[in-house]
Amino acid sequence: MRDVDRGPLGDEIDRFIDGVSGDLADLSEKSADAHRKDVIIEAANLMSAALDADGRLTDDEAWAYVLGIGTLTEPALITTPELLRKSEILQHKTDWVRQPSVLFDLLVRADARDGTNRSHRYHDRALRLSRGCISIDLVTSAAELDLLETFRATMLARFDSAGVARPGQARRPPLTGDHPGSAIDTDVVTPRAAAPAPTSADATTVAPLPPAKSISELRAELDELVGLQGVKDEIHRLTSLLQIQQMRVDRGLPTLETSHHLVFTGNPGTGKTTVARLLSQIYRSVGVVSKGQLIETDRSSLVAGFVGQTATKTHAVLESAVGGMLLIDEAYSLARGGTDDFGREAIDTLVKFMEDHRDDLGIVAAGYPAEMQDFIDTNPGLKSRFTRTVNFADYTNEELVVIFNRLGEKNHYRPSDDAVTKLAAILAAQPRDRGFGNARFIRNIFEEAIGRQAQRLTALEDPTDEQLTTLIADDLPPVGTPL
Repeated sequence: MRDVDRGPLGDEIDRFIDGVSGDLADLSEKSADAHRKDVIIEAANLMSAALDADGRLTDDEAWAYVLGIGTLTEPALITTPELLRKSEILQHKTDWVRQPSVLFDLLVRADARDGTNRSHRYHDRALRLSRGCISIDLVTSAAELDLLETFRATMLARFDSAGVARPGQARRPPLTGDHPGSAIDTDVVTPRAAAPAPTSADATTVAPLPPAKSISELRAELDELVGLQGVKDEIHRLTSLLQIQQMRVDRGLPTLETSHHLVFTGNPGTGKTTVARLLSQIYRSVGVVSKGQLIETDRSSLVAGFVGQTATKTHAVLESAVGGMLLIDEAYSLARGGTDDFGREAIDTLVKFMEDHRDDLGIVAAGYPAEMQDFIDTNPGLKSRFTRTVNFADYTNEELVVIFNRLGEKNHYRPSDDAVTKLAAILAAQPRDRGFGNARFIRNIFEEAIGRQAQRLTALEDPTDEQLTTLIADDLPPVGTPL
């Protein structure tokens, strides 16, 4: 079919049709051609939904549909953009993405039965074709990105309901209560010991650079985090936008400049650092940055005590973040000292550096909501560069219990029913002011419980494995105890 002009989506359409037809042929033991007609209809429905997302059909979109899929339908669709709009063939099609299609459902059920991943290939090809459709116009609207995420969520929900691992996820037993994973670092925990006070040299840290992962794998890791649905939605939208922009670049289409810098607002322990780490890897995967390292810093590593030293100190930290992402914790503290404070020098250096390295750097400024707004207002350059704010809500009590359970699973501990009941009481009695530690509070309780359990078990001569791995109510601190 490539001896005729198939428009900008011809290759993606053929990739989808050939791939899905081939997977169906493997299941049915018929030829791929026997399924081709049904898959062409599938592709046409998918494209119709994507092109209808923003309620308008441009000439470029119309020609992409006519040349790309209209040449394959029976009978062939021969028309002009004006006539296609008048026909309303592509109107009111967005609901198609809200329910799994018959073909996708068939592939999912086959994967659940056979342990295969044909539905994963459908998922990836369908999203590529959808993204191709919404990348045709210069401006990708919020409605188009929302439709893309709705389509993806529909497929993920079907994976979940069928017991099929999501793309990028390995199969594993369901968690307690079938909840997602924790948004905190769940490495092996040991009982707390007194830690030395941090110094200025300790304030800037480099998170270890993990192996490169696919967008599907990184999206899956984001989806596994407990709660944070609003955060997930915002990061998914940003990821889709970056993918579409990169696709337009690859095809020689014009793009609008998109800021790679964000403000994260919320109380401590709500997963801001965890999400920043994932976002730095997403940036690497879509080509926004070259390396993907995350540098964590704060005022003490950026501001010096003498004139002229702050710019040098800030510049050194920023240089270490080029190719990746810089997370500035409590960024508002840079603007708190008045006009003569050296923090303003750090802000000026930051603004200039962001402009000079806008093609290979992402910056996340984190802190409490009201203070972060004051920070952005201190410099017009900040306001024009930090155009996207992501709010991290406090975890609910139920979500904090899930995080406690996840820590237990990671470290081979299991709370008894009485322990869970007591944990719920501790959480209910805990004031939720802006200093509430959220996941950090839960980690403190968990570490306290481990220490109390160890003290309790030393009185036993030979505790069983069950005793060694079970946390009971008495192991948790008393309700109302400060932690």
